[in-house]
Amino acid sequence: MKKLLLAFFLLSSALGISQTLLSPSEFLGYELGSEFTRHHQVVDYYKYLAANASDRVKLVEYGKTNERRPLLVAYVSAPENILALESIRLEHLKNTIGQGSPTKAIVWLSYNVHGNESVSTEASMQTIYELLTSKSAYLENTVVIMDPCINPDGRDRYVNWYNQFKNTPNNIDPNSKEHHEGWLNGRSNHYMFDLNRDWAWLTQIESQQRIKVFNQWLPHVHVDFHEQGVNNPYYFAPAAEPFHEVVTDFQRDFQITIGKNHAKYFDANGWFYFTKEVFDLLYPSYGDTYPTYNGGIGMTYEQGGSGRAGLGVRTFIGDTLTLNDRIAHHLTTGLSTVEVASKNTEKLNREFKKFYQNKNFKYKSYVMNGDPDKIDAIAALLRSHEIKYGWAKEGTAKGHLYGTGKLGSSKTTPSSLVVSTNQAKGTLAQVLMEPNTKLSDSLTYDITAWSLPYAYGLETIASQTLVESDPSGDWEVLPPKGANINQDTYAYISDWSSMKDARFLAGLVKENIRVRFAKNPFWAEGKKFDRGSLIITKGDNKNHKNFVETLSRVAYDNKTILTPTNTGFVEKGNDFGSSYVPVVTDTKIAMLSGEPTSTLEFGEIWHFFEQQLRYPLTILDTEYYDEVNLSEYDVLILPNGWYSKFFNENKLKELKEFVKNGGKLIAMEGAIKGINGEHGFAIKEKEIKKDSTENILPYEEAEREDIKNAITGAIFRTKVDQTHPLAYGYGDHYFTLKLSDDAFENLETGTVVYLENANSPIAGFAGSEAKKKIANTLVFGVEEVGKGQVVYMVDNPLFRGFWENGKLFFVNALFMVK
Repeated sequence: MKKLLLAFFLLSSALGISQTLLSPSEFLGYELGSEFTRHHQVVDYYKYLAANASDRVKLVEYGKTNERRPLLVAYVSAPENILALESIRLEHLKNTIGQGSPTKAIVWLSYNVHGNESVSTEASMQTIYELLTSKSAYLENTVVIMDPCINPDGRDRYVNWYNQFKNTPNNIDPNSKEHHEGWLNGRSNHYMFDLNRDWAWLTQIESQQRIKVFNQWLPHVHVDFHEQGVNNPYYFAPAAEPFHEVVTDFQRDFQITIGKNHAKYFDANGWFYFTKEVFDLLYPSYGDTYPTYNGGIGMTYEQGGSGRAGLGVRTFIGDTLTLNDRIAHHLTTGLSTVEVASKNTEKLNREFKKFYQNKNFKYKSYVMNGDPDKIDAIAALLRSHEIKYGWAKEGTAKGHLYGTGKLGSSKTTPSSLVVSTNQAKGTLAQVLMEPNTKLSDSLTYDITAWSLPYAYGLETIASQTLVESDPSGDWEVLPPKGANINQDTYAYISDWSSMKDARFLAGLVKENIRVRFAKNPFWAEGKKFDRGSLIITKGDNKNHKNFVETLSRVAYDNKTILTPTNTGFVEKGNDFGSSYVPVVTDTKIAMLSGEPTSTLEFGEIWHFFEQQLRYPLTILDTEYYDEVNLSEYDVLILPNGWYSKFFNENKLKELKEFVKNGGKLIAMEGAIKGINGEHGFAIKEKEIKKDSTENILPYEEAEREDIKNAITGAIFRTKVDQTHPLAYGYGDHYFTLKLSDDAFENLETGTVVYLENANSPIAGFAGSEAKKKIANTLVFGVEEVGKGQVVYMVDNPLFRGFWENGKLFFVNALFMVK
């Protein structure tokens, strides 16, 4: 009897609290959907719920953005589950080692990863309210984790812009200003990065902080709420091909189960939707694929609208799409997802446990050798993903050699990093490390190659047998440095092979320490130093008041090992006073921003300078470019973009004068097309004559035929002229990530990195016609113009911030090319 009374009391209390909770509209003071809610107001509503429904809502701040906005997750469940939240989590994670007996489903709902896809955060507030009131039964056996806004900086950028420029009342005419964001739009984060493509690479602060919480839970189901074009109906699971081959039958089937449940509600309302198209499950760094490769059911939901929609917009068929419509659709799929999970708790737990059982992958171990700094960098990424690794023993490993794409063998040492797929995170390790991803369909939504050994420039072998390794030992491959620095030493020498070395140089230049670099290899102190090696002499810095202290601090901060020498007379090569050992001059660097540059590529460079190289950068906007005196700068960077209309004859003339007078121009990807031609620089675009006898294709086959001309993010082996300053720190080949079939002829002089005739990708997809077009073409090169240079980067070495092995080319372009 007492138990019945207690149950009745708890139920009555819960219902009482539910009845007194304010809805989003009541709390905000306006009808949800009639305005866009600023991020701080969203945070206030979640705090309100956590305070007034504390038995069912636990709110946690897991980090802050670059602009200091809070990042939150709300845990929503029945009172008894919130009380036992930690034990539920631990029991769930036991399933990854086959020991758990969990009874709850874990559902994670992520909103607003793209800031101007703004409806999802609005929908999140109504969703959590409904879960706490009308749909509370779903929470009895389900823990729902809600991230109301993954990208607060982007969201507020959009909301503030829209509130500033919208009509009153809002105008549904798609030509009105309120439907046309400017160049600095709200899609991306502070640094203009697409956070939905950063789950695996973790280059951004939002991703780095979120992944820690995600790994604490590894949900059964994860939904990423998005928006697409205004005229598109709603998209939900099941996803399109290609699925990665590691996706299990259950993961495929459960997507169908969820999709059918959504369809039931959409059909009842007469809403249009589509499935199995466009959005595939391949590229590992999305909010649907990354959770999938960690054992969950990862899904993208796409509502028509995005930044073009505003509060309401007229579609191409004359209907009006309102923010209320968009909220209703995301609310429906969100609740439907939790409903399906709640009804299938036992199955989700059973299949999750099965996912983490040992997989019979072809490759059992990945063994990596190479520059210690690069080993250190990839080890840091593996740790962030909780992928275990170890260090090999003296011996030999046999398997697939990444450098050649063929079978062979490689020596192993205690410095060889080994990643085994025989671990809890083995599936994720397989996806990130495999030499070439299998494609079930060449039509994909994103790049088709990303293998980390290529991205980090490491000599790797994929072995079909388990390579023994020792997980113990200090993961920090390079010990702390800064030792043996004193006032009496003639010079200090540092290697040049990684971004760690680049940050060391940048730190010295910022501190006004004069640095030299070697144009040729040399031998000193019984050791060989390659081209690009840094030389810091006492004589160059005799007027620096705190030379020793500053050098010691910068070396320590960057974990740089310095080789001291008491003479400038080298054992072999050029002495330190030679013209082949020039000084790195103070470099004042500027970059163009605004239209016509690409926001994403602009952001990649901006982030690179501030967060990776840590070197000052002046940003020049195209709105006042004509008023800028370029001679004040040593380097001007043109990010990828569409410059043909911007660089008219007069602007090109001024640009050429800047270079002729000693300036350096770095033109990246599409920027090259905007500065060549009759009035521009000498580089020539390669053209392929089309066969006039080509057959006329049926309409339905045209898309498939066009893929012949595409390169969907494939990895190619290139040749490198390692004697050129642009290539210091590299060997005779480099693996480039090619994103298109843009092709330029090799330069008469100054071709540094280039493709040869045999140009099939070593990983990823490239169409037959595209491969013909890029044969014998430039990847990176330098054109001498008067006293200055133009550096051409046909491929992007900074792509999404994760192609680690390309970054030193960019730094060489800044400091070494003279």
